Amino acid sequence: MLAVLLVLLTLLGAPLFAVIAAGAIAGFHNAEIPLSAIGIEVFGIAETPILLAIPLFTFAGYVLAESRAPARLVRITTALMGWIPGGVAIVSIAACALFTAFTGGSGVTIIALGAALFPALTQAGYSEDFSLGLITSAGCLGLLFAPSLPLILFGVITETSIDDLFIAGVLPGLVMIIGLGAYCLWVNRHIRVPLSQFSWRDVGAALRECWLDIPLPFIVLGGIYSGFFAVSEAAAVTAVYVVLTEVVIRRDIALARLPQVARQSMILVGAILLILGVSLASTNVMIDAEIPERLVGMVTGHVGGELSFLLLLFAFLLVLGAVLDMFAALVLVVPLIQPVAMRYGIDPIHLGILFIANMELGYLAPPMGRNLVVAGFRFERPILRVYRATLPFLLVLLVTVLIITFLPQLSLALLQR
Repeated sequence: MLAVLLVLLTLLGAPLFAVIAAGAIAGFHNAEIPLSAIGIEVFGIAETPILLAIPLFTFAGYVLAESRAPARLVRITTALMGWIPGGVAIVSIAACALFTAFTGGSGVTIIALGAALFPALTQAGYSEDFSLGLITSAGCLGLLFAPSLPLILFGVITETSIDDLFIAGVLPGLVMIIGLGAYCLWVNRHIRVPLSQFSWRDVGAALRECWLDIPLPFIVLGGIYSGFFAVSEAAAVTAVYVVLTEVVIRRDIALARLPQVARQSMILVGAILLILGVSLASTNVMIDAEIPERLVGMVTGHVGGELSFLLLLFAFLLVLGAVLDMFAALVLVVPLIQPVAMRYGIDPIHLGILFIANMELGYLAPPMGRNLVVAGFRFERPILRVYRATLPFLLVLLVTVLIITFLPQLSLALLQR
């Protein structure tokens, strides 16, 4: 009865954290556990040092999005790759992937880069539907690369090494990018006119304009992958560097606007942390009720081996991503599927990569795909047209995610084990 009521509240538009908290309160009440335990769980988040990275990276991403950094990113990628026939599609994919990795949100990427990329694609001869579908799809790329917020959150929830998750995401992320890029070049192979002619003068001008932006990926990613920075230290360096370059030196953002940008970024952070806090309480209720153990017994009783389980998990996550936000899915579902995956011998690092890759597809899957809604709003196109334009790209990415799911070597090859 309670489960039906909670589902009904969700369908009626109740905030997700309130629904999760209600379930946790009911569970604690039935178990005669003091409700103060929920407050303890929420407070316990503050004792997790790695969570400092979430507000810092989010703030840095919002500052980048509000500055002229997206325009500079498009210019430098155009100067370096725009001379390749069909290169404007490659420029779009590379720019979106890099920007999404640093902002942590594909919707932010569509809004920030869409104004520059959409007209560039149509002027280069690509159809409107192709351009719309490409930007909508490319906006979800980058979530497997450092400093991805979903990977950080997965590491916190499962107590898995975040550094290892960042390293493991490199090859699968490149598989998704290469797959989408190959499809774009093949479909538009009749377009032989490059976006621009290669010119060392243009490259030099773009480099001079981006001279403060270029070091950021090397400092942050190099520091994380080399082990020189812990994730929280990299987040602090990123936030300080972005504020210095975009606010103090370039003055793309007035100092008076910085509190407003910080406030907007903290709304997202607050939502993530609030959902995480009540979900930890809800997870403890499920553990006390032995739900994970029952789930393990039920699945192992009907699913024979690892490949069968991976196929079932792939289908489940595909449906889940279409109806539930990635951050909510992380805190609600991962604690349930992790013990089942461990029973089948699936490496927790590989589980994290395939989970995020599958949930990326959810951004493109009707009816709740976030990218679909954001793209329809940003480009003022009917949502059904966005669905239709994005479908071929969704199918291509579906193939790449199947490869990532069934080839754990892609996730584990770069790890020293």
